[in-house]
Amino acid sequence: MTDNRVKYYVTMTDKYMSGWGRAEGKINKLIFECTSRQQAEIVKENAQARDEMKYINIVTTKPYYNSNRYYPQVKTIEEYPNWYKEGCF
Repeated sequence: MTDNRVKYYVTMTDKYMSGWGRAEGKINKLIFECTSRQQAEIVKENAQARDEMKYINIVTTKPYYNSNRYYPQVKTIEEYPNWYKEGCF
């Protein structure tokens, strides 16, 4: 469920998980919900520290990805708290 306080989204392509498993034949896209620009910057920096993450962006509108081509996954701080910790990766 999307939180009404969400103002930013950090999007990225997970190259490692693309093309197999639940993303078989598709591009695995991760979308991290953030409540502030500062939080989004932390998530972005953590993503940039991981080799498998590509095409990392911060956006203010919830992104849409066509499910025929992409396997989009929305992530939150409750599910993945380490992604929101500065310098975690």
